[in-house]
Amino acid sequence: MDKDRMENTKDKVAGKVHEGAGKLTGDKKEESKGKAQNMAGKVKDKLADVKDSAAGAMEELKDKLDKNDDKDHE
Repeated sequence: MDKDRMENTKDKVAGKVHEGAGKLTGDKKEESKGKAQNMAGKVKDKLADVKDSAAGAMEELKDKLDKNDDKDHE
C-alpha cells in the first residue's frame, strides 16, 4: 500500500471514529465532520484508482507502440 492510500485509509478510519463519537455524544457537528472526513478518504481512494488505471493504460499503449516500432525496424 502506497503512502497516499495509507493516508486515505487513515482519513476513513478517523472519520468513522469522529462520526461514532458524535453519535454517541449527540454532537451533530462532530458527527458531520467525521462523515466528511470519511467521505474525503473514499473520494481520494477513487481518484487514486483512476490515476492507477490511467497509468496502466499508458503503459499498455507504450508497450504496443514499442512492439510496432520493433516490427518496423526488422
